[in-house]
Amino acid sequence: MPPMPLVENEQTKLLANAIDRASTACFTIGIATPLAGFVYNVSGFRSTIGPIELASGLVGWLFAALALHLVARSILKDLEP
Repeated sequence: MPPMPLVENEQTKLLANAIDRASTACFTIGIATPLAGFVYNVSGFRSTIGPIELASGLVGWLFAALALHLVARSILKDLEP
């Protein structure tokens, strides 16, 4: 049977990875997709949203992605040698 710190380390890494994947999803859904829609004017997206609304949404999603990434990094600090 493996020592407990090894199992706990793997569980900690799994949790941190899941949270970091959530931050990647926030970036993709909240930043990359709206920017692509705006640049390529998908379905008239540019006429339905203004630059100020787009920018504020991008900042909010960027903050969410960054916060989740930093949480994942802080979780990894709990790893035992």
